[in-house]
Amino acid sequence: MAKATNKVESTSVEQVLNRQVANLNVLYVKIHNYHWYVKGEQFFSLHVKFEELYDEVTEKMDEVAERLLSIKGQPAATLKEYLEIATIQEATGKEDTRAMVQTLIEDFTTVAEEVTEGIELAEEGTDHPTADLFIKIRTDFEKHAWMLRSFLG
Repeated sequence: MAKATNKVESTSVEQVLNRQVANLNVLYVKIHNYHWYVKGEQFFSLHVKFEELYDEVTEKMDEVAERLLSIKGQPAATLKEYLEIATIQEATGKEDTRAMVQTLIEDFTTVAEEVTEGIELAEEGTDHPTADLFIKIRTDFEKHAWMLRSFLG
């Protein structure tokens, strides 16, 4: 009976990992869009910040996908899959600078909340490496959300 419980927990952790592979890929494309299309007085600071953020998101996406592979999961690997699985939305292309920053605050908060569920599931299944990975993402994304909120005043 314990094996069945562990399998259910493992599947749940895999689902959270895969959702974050999708979210991080969508987020990467969104931030890259913002990097290219930001305009106005904050152009220089946000253009650089957005590049920093999409570089970080790329690293995290790779870490999450590799963790999923290491526990014998199968990460989503196509744009179609990302958009079907992700809980965050891609950029509309119509965001002004303030909306770009506000949307990223919401996206970082969403991912931080979702990985909190993953932390709990991973810890229940004694999957400490996955819990640690999610803790790092949560910590970093909560900090980004705070800094972007401060940027908006």
